[in-house]
Amino acid sequence: MEKKLEAIENTEIIKAAQIIKNGGVVVFPTDTVYGIGASALNEDAIKKLYKAKGRPLNKKTCVLVSSIDMLKQVTRNISDVEYKLINEFLPGPLTITLNVKNIIPKILTNYEDFVGFRIPANKIALELIEKVGCPLATSSANLAGEPTGINIKDIKNAFKDNVDYYIDGGKCEIGMPSTIVQVIDEIPHIIRKGSITEKQIAKVLQV
Repeated sequence: MEKKLEAIENTEIIKAAQIIKNGGVVVFPTDTVYGIGASALNEDAIKKLYKAKGRPLNKKTCVLVSSIDMLKQVTRNISDVEYKLINEFLPGPLTITLNVKNIIPKILTNYEDFVGFRIPANKIALELIEKVGCPLATSSANLAGEPTGINIKDIKNAFKDNVDYYIDGGKCEIGMPSTIVQVIDEIPHIIRKGSITEKQIAKVLQV
């Protein structure tokens, strides 16, 4: 039964990855909550994601990567403090704001030089990113202003045909958005509270 389930998951991931490669928008599970994602390198796909969610274009969307190697391909000037946080908490429920290379469309960063990045601790999400072959612009799978998406049935009812494909991965393990951290002058600042606490971050950095 487990092998059959894995085969179904793999088929769905391959299909979803192809849709994203073709500029589509897909809902998929992560370790925190369900995400709605598109290629982070495709400006038209990012606009489609924003439209589906009803998200204002002046609000940034975070980027999911599958590895530190992929992270390095699209970011620059990662500091020692940022590396400590990355190595300690990723994959996991931490989003860290980093400077981006020009390969990332300006629409994703609201025309600034930085945006939040995360490596999700979820097999389906990681395999999806790997099969797409590039980072995914990803926001929580809920309409703007509505509760965070953790139930695939409710998510489908909200987005309907405005999303090209849905991957049902069951219940998300954590069930709340990630902690967002921005390091300024070597000091971490929590932009959004999540399951990783200020105390945990301070312990890693010994501050």
